[in-house]
Amino acid sequence: MSMKLQPVQIATGSNDRESRLVFENGLLVAVLVQLSGEHDSQAGKWFLEIGFGRVEDPHAPLFDDLAHAQDWIVRQLGTDAPRA
Repeated sequence: MSMKLQPVQIATGSNDRESRLVFENGLLVAVLVQLSGEHDSQAGKWFLEIGFGRVEDPHAPLFDDLAHAQDWIVRQLGTDAPRA
């Protein structure tokens, strides 16, 4: 299994544009967005904009970095996917 992250810019309606499409085995499983400076102490953290299948979670935590986000996604998927 292989997890890949693809950098993209997303029109979120705010300054939160830095994002990653997350693919597992070629399937889109999540979209992560980095919080902009307008979020004060949360700036720079990543959140799950949307998850698909087992990654869908309206109460997903904020992630300090992409490594933590990927680890969480791997746990949600129940796989040992290597991080990109």
